[in-house]
Amino acid sequence: MNQKKLITLDSFIDEALYHKRTGYYMKKYPFGKKGDFITAPGISILFSEMITIWIVLYWESLGKPKKFNIVELGSGDGELMLNMIKTSKNFPNFFKNLNFYIFEKSNYLKEIQKKKLKGFGLNWISNLNNLKKNKTLFIGNEFLDAFPIKQFIKKDNIWYEKYVEKVNNKYLLRDIKVNIKKYSKIVGFNFFNQEKFVEISLNQITFLKKISVFIKKRGGGILFIDYGFLNKKMFNSLQSVSKHKKRNFLLNKGKQDITHLINFSFLKKYFYHCGLNAIITTQGNFLKNMGIMERAEIMSKNKSFLAKSDIFFRVKRLTDIKQMGDLFKVIFATQKKHEFKKGFDV
Repeated sequence: MNQKKLITLDSFIDEALYHKRTGYYMKKYPFGKKGDFITAPGISILFSEMITIWIVLYWESLGKPKKFNIVELGSGDGELMLNMIKTSKNFPNFFKNLNFYIFEKSNYLKEIQKKKLKGFGLNWISNLNNLKKNKTLFIGNEFLDAFPIKQFIKKDNIWYEKYVEKVNNKYLLRDIKVNIKKYSKIVGFNFFNQEKFVEISLNQITFLKKISVFIKKRGGGILFIDYGFLNKKMFNSLQSVSKHKKRNFLLNKGKQDITHLINFSFLKKYFYHCGLNAIITTQGNFLKNMGIMERAEIMSKNKSFLAKSDIFFRVKRLTDIKQMGDLFKVIFATQKKHEFKKGFDV
């Protein structure tokens, strides 16, 4: 076997998504009906409103700091940030204390965001050192699943890592023996204990460590919303999406999204390892606790039957357990000395 043709799975995914010329997120607009997928902010403005109201209440729980950073991680088409700013303006005492930032890797998406958010006084950053040293909330909606992942499989008590080999212009998966213990040193604990299959993103681990250190030092929190699972053994969740349909991720490199489910149990454990406490709930539970149904009722008053039906159809898509409501989870991590559980009530 020609070793030069082999690259690790996470390197393949990174090239497919983020190569400067051919990467999926570097050259293509993936959102909406005409794109490959749709995210919650594009389904209903009420999603962004509930997130913003939660942030207002969280800011109040911190003692209404005079300067407060809101950093959206991977802003996509900028829709969530746009509506967070608009909703924040309804709370003048809150709004006047805010610094809005977007952390974005894709220059292509950054230009789209800048057009949509022109005139709102936003700052784009690519380094956490460029943040003002205030209490900060990092927020990411479908951010974590965009990190390239490694996969490991245990066969006859031996661990193998998934590699991708290019053969005659086709990509094939290969299992190569690996010393998995070297990765547990990077993570900080034995993440493969009692597992036979492991998915993990070392890039994600490194990034989470950085923002956790920032929160421990400066105060604030981390809010992630993503699709994922709880309290299960790890499994192969790697998937590719194009035109709203699942595809083979080894085909059409750079032309389709490659993603995976987030292991929220692992995420909570890792935040604890970083010195933070974390709580988890489902997206449906979070949005309902924040009053999305009541807000939909208010919004639908004096609307036509069709308009009212559309509002509740969209809310159902966000909250129903058979749709996004249960599949998507919400995790909030903060300093151990500060408790804030609004939206996470059972």
